[in-house]
Amino acid sequence: MFMESNFANKLKPYVGVILLQFGSAGFAIVAKAALNEGTSHYTFAVYRNAIAALLFAPFALFLDRKTRPRMTFTIFLKIMLLGLLDPVFGQNLFYAGMNYTSATVTSAMCNLIPALTFLLAWILRLEKVNFKRISSHAKIWGTVVTVGGAMIMTLIKGPVLGLPWTHESHSANSASSANDPVKGALMVGAGCLGYSLFYILQANTLKSYPAGLSLTALICTFGSLQGTVLTFMVERDNTAIWALGWNAKLLAYVYGGIVSSGITYYVSGVIMKEKGPVFVTAFNPLSMVIVAVLSSFILAEQMDVGKLFGAVVIVIGLYLVIWGKSKDQKEVELSTLQQHKPEASILPIKTSEADKVNGSQTTTITGSNAV
Repeated sequence: MFMESNFANKLKPYVGVILLQFGSAGFAIVAKAALNEGTSHYTFAVYRNAIAALLFAPFALFLDRKTRPRMTFTIFLKIMLLGLLDPVFGQNLFYAGMNYTSATVTSAMCNLIPALTFLLAWILRLEKVNFKRISSHAKIWGTVVTVGGAMIMTLIKGPVLGLPWTHESHSANSASSANDPVKGALMVGAGCLGYSLFYILQANTLKSYPAGLSLTALICTFGSLQGTVLTFMVERDNTAIWALGWNAKLLAYVYGGIVSSGITYYVSGVIMKEKGPVFVTAFNPLSMVIVAVLSSFILAEQMDVGKLFGAVVIVIGLYLVIWGKSKDQKEVELSTLQQHKPEASILPIKTSEADKVNGSQTTTITGSNAV
């Protein structure tokens, strides 16, 4: 029974991070539909974070009331910065960049997040890297392979697989909006950097403010407030962008707020406490595989060899990262056991007068041999 419980606890982070990627894949489809209807990316970011704040604040007030640490000025600044990095900086730059470059370039740039997060975590010593250990090589090469697999899915097509439930798509990939691909790529890249910095700072903030629900609610609150200020500054003469209706836009706001902001921030934080930010972001390319599979079955989109091969490469890369992280975890557990292992007590034995005459010295034996 104990072994089953221990196995379940070890499995939880993997199940959690995979479910997050399913949520991210669903949001990619919903968000694309909303943006195609002319949704402003400024109000998109504001509404999704406002909805998340309203939903998570009551739970945070009730469930964290006994465990919530005291708010300090340093923690307050960190939370303010967290609300700026992802809800404002990352989301707005990412969606704005999509208007200047192609969807292919956008998808390819997104795959830099695991590599950027790994590099930042390594520099800030949040991720241990020892080139003499095979586990570190597995994490490094696993990250490279995962990113490479995502690039293959994005950039390489190959022959089409004739799956019976798919059909040929006659819709051309319009590039009319890609009027400045360099600018678009830079904006998307900057947005991805914002996401990576957010994960790193979130992992750091959780050490001094471990109340996950409260942190999630505060991040979404500050992100919504700062995003509102930015929106009024940029779109002050366009009040129509704030209009709400029963359409795909509202669905995207609600889905994005509940799943992509609230649940994602909270679950990512819980997993980060145990596995670190690199583990969370290493699974990001998995959402591309999920989107490809869902699009094939639900939207009947064709699957080509490039997507299939890229998906296999991503799985191989993820296995290397998981294996490397598990080896690190075992080393930490072994080190902890050795530190807490009680030392054998040393007891003196008094020598007899006869021994003293024979020149024997006072000897010692361990407590396990003492009578």
